[in-house]
Amino acid sequence: MSDLKQDRRGFIGLTFGAVAAVGGVFALVGMKKSWDPLPSVRAAGVTTVDLSPIKEGELYQTQWRKKPIFVLKKTADMPKNDARDVVVGDARYTLCIGLCTHLGCIPSYKPSTQQFICACHGGIFDASGLNVFGPPPRPMDIPPFKIDGTKLVLGEEGPEYQALKQKA
Repeated sequence: MSDLKQDRRGFIGLTFGAVAAVGGVFALVGMKKSWDPLPSVRAAGVTTVDLSPIKEGELYQTQWRKKPIFVLKKTADMPKNDARDVVVGDARYTLCIGLCTHLGCIPSYKPSTQQFICACHGGIFDASGLNVFGPPPRPMDIPPFKIDGTKLVLGEEGPEYQALKQKA
């Protein structure tokens, strides 16, 4: 009789261990799924901008991750900045997150002076997004991007973005 009790205890112990292990695996899978971003969030992390319709001297505005993005197609008389300009074919573009680096206000672009001017505290950025006057402590930030033909894919780091990061 005692051998039967021991066999029965061993079987119940192994069964309980197996059920606990399967439950643990399901719990880990559920936790991993809850940590992964939703497909809608993942899709919102990328914005595509077609550069072909933008005219020289024109500022194109869009949003990426609820932040304003400025894309300025530079004219021939605008100074070149190899450390910040995005070059696509023969055209040069200024690409930046359109927030003042002082307190996060949205500067406006003045084509007559070729400057971004922040109305909050008088900060001025040049056509390349560099801070030239006022309280902004640094140039406007460049979002991660990848060039795909004549399209700019914001939110993905391409070789062009990596090259700009190394120069800055």
